[in-house]
Amino acid sequence: MAATGATTRQSPAEAAAPAGAGRNLVLATIGFTVNFWAWALLGPLGPGVKERLGLSFAAQSLLVAVPVVVGSLGRIPVGALTDRYGARVMFPLVSIVTIVPVLTLTAVSSYAALITTGFFLGIGGTAFAVGVPLVSGWYPPARKGFAIGVFGVGMGGTAIANFSTVRLADAYGKNTPFLLVAALLAVYAVVAFLLLRDAPGRQPPAGSAWSRTLGVSRLTVTWQLCFLYAVGFGGFVAFSVYLPAYLRTAYGLAPDDAALRTAGFVVLAVIARPTGGWLADRLHPVPVLVWCFAGTAVFAVAQAFQPGLVPGATICFLGMAALLGAASGAVFALVGKVAPADKVGTVTGVVGAAGGLGGFVPPLIMGWVYGAEHSYAIGLMLLSDMALAAAVFTAVKMSGLATRRTA
Repeated sequence: MAATGATTRQSPAEAAAPAGAGRNLVLATIGFTVNFWAWALLGPLGPGVKERLGLSFAAQSLLVAVPVVVGSLGRIPVGALTDRYGARVMFPLVSIVTIVPVLTLTAVSSYAALITTGFFLGIGGTAFAVGVPLVSGWYPPARKGFAIGVFGVGMGGTAIANFSTVRLADAYGKNTPFLLVAALLAVYAVVAFLLLRDAPGRQPPAGSAWSRTLGVSRLTVTWQLCFLYAVGFGGFVAFSVYLPAYLRTAYGLAPDDAALRTAGFVVLAVIARPTGGWLADRLHPVPVLVWCFAGTAVFAVAQAFQPGLVPGATICFLGMAALLGAASGAVFALVGKVAPADKVGTVTGVVGAAGGLGGFVPPLIMGWVYGAEHSYAIGLMLLSDMALAAAVFTAVKMSGLATRRTA
C-alpha cells in the first residue's frame, strides 16, 4: 500500500477480514470454551473436597491452583508449537489430550490423586495459546482487538464449570460433569479437524520452538505485556477459581449458591472482554488499561472491609469482574498489533503464561493469609496494590505502544 501521509485510517478493503474468518473465530471460541470448562472443573469441587478430606485452607487452595499453573506454563510450548504446526493441528490435539485427565476424575478420590490429575487437567488451559494466533492471523490490525476479545469470551467455560459442575453431580451422579465434558471435547476435536483452517498465507517460522521462545523473551514489549496480563487476567483467574471458597467462608453461602454467584462474576468478565478489545481498537489501549486497573484497585480496597453481601460485596466483585475482563481484552489487543506476525503464537504463550501464573499465586496467598489471620483483608489489599501499580506503569511507560510495531 502506498503511503499518502494524509491519513493512517485503513480503507474498507484493508479493514475487511477474508472469507472464512468468522467461521474460524466461532470454532476457535467454542474450542476455547470447552477446554476452559475442563480446565476449571476442580474449582467448584474444591470446597466439597476440603470438607470430605478435612483439608486446610492452604491445601484446598493448592488443589484448585495446580491446573492454573500448569495451564499457564504449558502455554509457552503450546504457543510455539502453534506457530510451527498451526491451530488446525493443535486445537484437536489439545482437546484430545485433555480428555484423559477429565475421565480420570471419575476414578480418583484421594488428595494426592486429585493433585496429580489436576496437573494434567491444566493442559486444557493451554488452548488459549492456540486460539489467539489463529484469530490474529485471520483479522486485519484494525479489527484484531475486537476479534481476539470475542475469542476471549471462551473463558466463559469457567462460568459453565462453576454453574453446572455441582448441580450436575447432585442431580445425575458425581461423574456426570466429567463424562459430559469428555464427550464435548471428543466431538470438538473431530469438528475442529474437519472444519478449522489456518489463516491464508500462514508461514511456519524458522528455528526451533526453544529458539523462538528465547527470541521473544528478548523483546521488551513481551515483558511489559506479561506484567499487565498477569494483573488483569490473573486477577480474573484467581477469583474464578477461589471465589466459591471465599463466599462460603466469608459469607456462609451454600456450595451451589457460591458457585452460581461465581458464575455471574465470570459471565460479566467474559462480556467485558470484547468490550475492552473494542475500546482499545477505537481509542488507545493505554487509557483503557489505566481506568480498568485503577477501578479494580478501588473495588479491592472496598471489599477488604468485607461489606454486606448485598449490595456491597456484589457491587465490588461485579465491578472487578467487568474491569478485569476489559483489561484482559485490551492487553491482547496490543499483542495482536505489536507482536511480529510470525511470533504471535510464541508471544501469546509467554504472555498467557504470565496471566495464568498471575492467577496461581493469589489463591495460595488468600488461603495462607486466612489460615493465619482468619481474614481476607490482607490478600485483597495486595490485589489493590498490584492493580494500582499496573495503572501507574501503564500511564508512565506504555504511552504510544499501540501505535508502534516491533521489528
